[in-house]
Amino acid sequence: MKIVPYTIGMGDRFSHEGIAQLSAVAQARAAGIAVNPVWNKSHREHTIIGTKPDDVRAEADAAVKALNWTGAYYVDADHIGLKTVDSFLAGSNFFTLDVADFSGQPATDEEIASFVERNAKLTGVLQIPGIDEKIEVSKEQLTGIAKKFLLAILEAGKIYRYVEEKKGKGNFVVEVSVDETDLPQTPVDLLVILAMIAEQGIPAQTIAPKFTGRFNKGVDYVGDPAQFEKEFDQDLAVIAYAVKEFGLPETLKLSVHSGSDKFSLYPIINKLVKKHGSGLHVKTAGTTWLEEVIGLAEAGGEGLVIAKEIYRLALPRYEELVKPYAPVVDIDQAKLPTVGEVEGWDSAAYVAALRHDASEKAYNLHFRQFIHVSFRIAAELGARYTDALKANAEIIARNVTYNLLERHIKPIFQ
Repeated sequence: MKIVPYTIGMGDRFSHEGIAQLSAVAQARAAGIAVNPVWNKSHREHTIIGTKPDDVRAEADAAVKALNWTGAYYVDADHIGLKTVDSFLAGSNFFTLDVADFSGQPATDEEIASFVERNAKLTGVLQIPGIDEKIEVSKEQLTGIAKKFLLAILEAGKIYRYVEEKKGKGNFVVEVSVDETDLPQTPVDLLVILAMIAEQGIPAQTIAPKFTGRFNKGVDYVGDPAQFEKEFDQDLAVIAYAVKEFGLPETLKLSVHSGSDKFSLYPIINKLVKKHGSGLHVKTAGTTWLEEVIGLAEAGGEGLVIAKEIYRLALPRYEELVKPYAPVVDIDQAKLPTVGEVEGWDSAAYVAALRHDASEKAYNLHFRQFIHVSFRIAAELGARYTDALKANAEIIARNVTYNLLERHIKPIFQ
């Protein structure tokens, strides 16, 4: 199975917004933007909410049927490992092999030494088309990279072979993810990681590295955009080089995880993808969940009551809710509003604090990140929350579609 060049990963925590999400993609296609949808939901999110991977397949298929979508679409077994993959096998045709937990842990000395010996051609001065500066890799540097990442890619190989045994060769898209880690990868790191992936026989079609800077959930990039531009440009050149050097799939492309709301980077990404003529995958993760809360608050009445209640119940459980997402949030608790303050907000005040609009003085990126990771509270509200989604479906869908189309797909892919 080949992946199309442009794909947008769409998370939907509560499985109610599939049609609204696909509507954004369909409108983009009608406007000449050749992007295709990837529905994604991780084992962690299924566990918290009480859903199953097959529910994502059912949601995707229902949206496709409702809108008569005829293009390719994908259901992503998001951030899976050997311990969690089985329940995703039937419904998924896209597998994100998450080996970030193994990054930084060394393989055996023998495995490392053997890899370095087999890949001696990666040492010395490398001429990579599209990168003007000299890239020189020493044996010591290659060994250091192998110590950081070889064990992780060996694990990725195990996961891939297991899925291939169950699904059949060529019947699914493979992504390798090493992004949810504290170790950013340089373009040289990426080149060596891709050599490891090729050695493992993984037909990776997307690779999700950890970029320099902070890619926090649901908020803009924190870091030096000029440095990101340089690295992203070089990463795209490295991928094109690795495809030829290592025999990786021609469809191999970069994947930007926690890619939602990185508004300052979208012009850079758009420009560089066009410069290289490359593909791109961007995951918007829990942005849809935030648009649901925004829609409920905007609707007023019981919707606003529930939006306030989510925060009231979440704040005392701050540590519990934030801990699983620690690498991808940066919240200053002192800048979170008190429960009393939020209780006093009207619809406009709640929406102003939560919606990502940097020109809005009331916008609070700490509040937004905290709500982002507080979906467990909505899950615990059960039918009360999902009934509110149904009762306010129109206003929520409008927010979901607009956010995905106008604030993400168009700036990134148009």
